[in-house]
Amino acid sequence: MIVKRLGRVDYAPAWEAMQHFTATRGEHSEDEIWLLEHPPVYTLGQAGKPEHLLPAGRDSAIPLVKIDRGGQITYHGPGQLVAYLLIDLPRRRLKVRELVHLMEQALIDCLADYGLTAERKAGAPGVYIAGAKIAALGLRVKNGCSYHGLALNVDVDLAPFGWINPCGYEGLATVRMKDFGVSDDVATVGERLLAHLQRLLPALDPPRAPADSPTAQGAA
Repeated sequence: MIVKRLGRVDYAPAWEAMQHFTATRGEHSEDEIWLLEHPPVYTLGQAGKPEHLLPAGRDSAIPLVKIDRGGQITYHGPGQLVAYLLIDLPRRRLKVRELVHLMEQALIDCLADYGLTAERKAGAPGVYIAGAKIAALGLRVKNGCSYHGLALNVDVDLAPFGWINPCGYEGLATVRMKDFGVSDDVATVGERLLAHLQRLLPALDPPRAPADSPTAQGAA
């Protein structure tokens, strides 16, 4: 697996790069995980409702980008760890729901490293501490390959979350790791989360043999 540590990247170019990678990847393309931050931006999922951007958000200077992941509206900004998972699901014998569960577990395990007890919430993908959301998830799967991923609040400004209904839930509280005394920066937390993602992702299936090889002929 290839890991790319991209630093702070504008949202639109990162999204376009994910789409391009997924559209052009081949049968033997390596999976990738991208670790990054974004400048302030709201993103609205493909079935998202614009009314979840509240008047304060519309009056702010934060741009709104309508994108192709699932889910409603969320906020990205400096101090938030974003991990994009560009994964060939069939090669790792994963279903979409299993990948979502895996991502949540990696977040829960990462937060446990810092002494924080996080959990899932039925019917509301993401990770929560005492009912407040600390990490959001959103995926798109095309031809069996995923892109988009997760966002973990490390030391992000929480005010812009108050100008939306986060993930479509009115009044949903959001928190960050800094609120619980965590002083590690985004890059350090990213390495911890990466280790858990790599540990939990199933190994790749062996490459398929060419059609004219003895192995392929025997399998037929």
